Amino acid sequence: MANILVVDDELGIRDLLSEILNDEGHQVDLAENAAQARASRLRARPDLVLLDIWMPDTDGVTLLKEWFAAGLLNMPVIMMSGHATIDTAVEATRIGAMSFLEKPITLQKLLQAVEQGLSRQAPKKPAPVLAGVVAAPQALAPEAAEPDGPQPVQSFQLEKPLRDARDEFEKAYFEFHLAKEGGSMTRVAEKTGLERTHLYRKLKQLGVDLSRGRRSG
Repeated sequence: MANILVVDDELGIRDLLSEILNDEGHQVDLAENAAQARASRLRARPDLVLLDIWMPDTDGVTLLKEWFAAGLLNMPVIMMSGHATIDTAVEATRIGAMSFLEKPITLQKLLQAVEQGLSRQAPKKPAPVLAGVVAAPQALAPEAAEPDGPQPVQSFQLEKPLRDARDEFEKAYFEFHLAKEGGSMTRVAEKTGLERTHLYRKLKQLGVDLSRGRRSG
């Protein structure tokens, strides 16, 4: 989980980016202008900043220059704009911005840019090794264990009614993928082939703890 600062004067953009990044398990701070961004930068020490170029008081490029001059540009900054010229994007990159996102920002480009920014900030931690095994009682022999050590084994009571057994399996299935993907709803949706909205409804119906995957991740 990373601490990400989103700076944009448009409420709709702030809310959208906050929702997406929160779903990915990140802590998100919001600022609607340069003054709030300065205060948040000093208070929270973000791991990454998403910075809009066109803002009413101080534009994003000017704020970027200010941070650079003060020695505060020690985190990746991704610039955003729907009206910026190529010259503006080049100038921001020359000052120290890592990349530039053109509005409207697609989900794929946003997550890709954030992932690249965070990987440049610090080396990635190795992903946890997880294994999911579905078995009837007494179906697993001791020698079937993985050589690297014991792996999680999930047993299901096959005597249960089909509906109950299916719900139990689906809950374990989604909990496994949530833990494997570090709580990322986007990646779980891709892995399972479900739309995010349908996935949310399914997890709530099964009583899956959404925070569990983020803590494991």
